[in-house]
Amino acid sequence: MRYFVQLSYKGTQFHGWQVQPNAVSVQAVLNKAFSTILRQNIDLTGAGRTDTGVHASFFIAHFDVNEEISDIEKLKFALNNLLPFDIAIQKIYLVADDLHARFSAKEREYQYFISIQKNPFLMETSYYLQRKLDLDLMNNAAQILFEYTDFTSFSKLHTDVQTNNCKIYKAQWERHDATLIFTIRADRFLRNMVRAIVGSLVDVGMQKSDLQKFRNIIESKNRSNAGFSVPAKGLFLTDIVY
Repeated sequence: MRYFVQLSYKGTQFHGWQVQPNAVSVQAVLNKAFSTILRQNIDLTGAGRTDTGVHASFFIAHFDVNEEISDIEKLKFALNNLLPFDIAIQKIYLVADDLHARFSAKEREYQYFISIQKNPFLMETSYYLQRKLDLDLMNNAAQILFEYTDFTSFSKLHTDVQTNNCKIYKAQWERHDATLIFTIRADRFLRNMVRAIVGSLVDVGMQKSDLQKFRNIIESKNRSNAGFSVPAKGLFLTDIVY
């Protein structure tokens, strides 16, 4: 029996999603909680890897058990009582045996949050940048992303992927009071891709760069030409489509 788990987590205290030696990860904490409650060894598979400090308001993981779970709500309640406050389970539901949390995903969406006004309640979940940014210019640059599929320039070097091609479906900046929100949706993302794109767009917004330079960055297929990687704390995984 395969179950999907819909959850959310604040990544501030975690070294990313994936289990790793000598560091606390979201996956490790969940594996321990599920194994304790279900009294068997449970190893969850996540929809993807989030880096240290990155958050997820929507995340999917799956796990397998030999027998159907009799009371899902009781399991969810027990898990939420056992898990730390920065991880929450929203749903657990039975799926087809061949549905995979990572490989069956068709689209993913991330949002990046920039605070342009000092706010102590947002310091761990947004990037505080007290600089004037031209949001129209940043949106014009974001539209250029739709013209390309190879995003090598925004990828962390030496990753184990077969291709750096991605299809972007949405890339847009919006302002809500003193917060700038960048929403990007694609069929897949490369390691560090969103943070590198945001850094390059911020350079455009500060007029350190322009639209032609942004286009040149993409076409160069060279990470060293792209902008700085913005801090992980402003990044959220917000949706996954299957």
